[in-house]
Amino acid sequence: MNNALQENKKYKKFVVDSRLQYFKPHATKIEKTFAEEISSTLGSNSKSIHPKFFYDNKGSELFKQICSVSEYYPTRTEISILQKLQTELPPFLDEDFRLVELGSGSSVKTRLILDFFTSSQKNTEYFPIDISEILTESSEELLNDYKNLTITGIIDTYEGGLEFLKTYDDKKNLIIFLGSSFGNFSPIDGYKFLEKVYSTMKPGDLFLIGLDLVKDKTILESAYNDSEGITAKFNLNVLSRINDELDADFDLKNFSHYAIYNEKDQRIEMYLKSLADQSIVVSKSDLELKLQKDELIHTEYSHKYRLSQIHDLLDDVGFELKHTWLDDKKHFSLTLVSKN
Repeated sequence: MNNALQENKKYKKFVVDSRLQYFKPHATKIEKTFAEEISSTLGSNSKSIHPKFFYDNKGSELFKQICSVSEYYPTRTEISILQKLQTELPPFLDEDFRLVELGSGSSVKTRLILDFFTSSQKNTEYFPIDISEILTESSEELLNDYKNLTITGIIDTYEGGLEFLKTYDDKKNLIIFLGSSFGNFSPIDGYKFLEKVYSTMKPGDLFLIGLDLVKDKTILESAYNDSEGITAKFNLNVLSRINDELDADFDLKNFSHYAIYNEKDQRIEMYLKSLADQSIVVSKSDLELKLQKDELIHTEYSHKYRLSQIHDLLDDVGFELKHTWLDDKKHFSLTLVSKN
């Protein structure tokens, strides 16, 4: 490793033991605080809440439940493709690859990839990049299950973590971005993000990205309006979080979950709909919010793609397409690319 990096003024190194270490930016703020962002996005004319704020402890638990409901196909579909990859991805790799994940995980998906890394390598390195400190907890669970695994966590934004990786060492990386999280980006921000990934990569590095595909509107809208109402609870929970953490007085009975598929823009649009004229105070954001009946607060976009769009997008950034894997119904894709 570049010794100068260890002294990098931006990051502090924490060594838990011989198999687990993590880097975290010094006291500089990684991003705006929760209160600052809520003040900005709810205080604007087009009111919104960033989807990253869904994932407090309760939100994360609700999302796990969403992944199990019958209508929500993305998680189980991506897992079915990853099971195929256990035999089909290794020919693209060798002993020298490290696994880098954007968004840390101890879930089934991460483990499916770690299974063949740890079975084919004497020692496997895993670099989760995540803004949340939860990666330290999930890392310890993984270390218990994989005895030849070492983990270096990077607690930072994806962009910050990728910049860190760029100067870390010369080892080849397989960077993975699963779960169709890319679909939450706007087209412009998504393109910039892919450019960042590309600029980080060395010749020989690989990038595996999961993307949800355009399909029948009924399937898509059912996935985000499940019959058990779990997605509705998940969406409304962000208001509970604002109440708890920012001393707000949202009455959840005055809101409903609203999700539709915009066919023109190929995206699911998720909102919280105000069921009455109402006024809400968010004390720690110094915000008094006035909402009219039926006014919408935008909480998430989830863009869907055609295969031709995926290949054109990756090609425009400069990637070289290696392989695309699909499920039997062609609902979801995993695409492997390298740097030209």
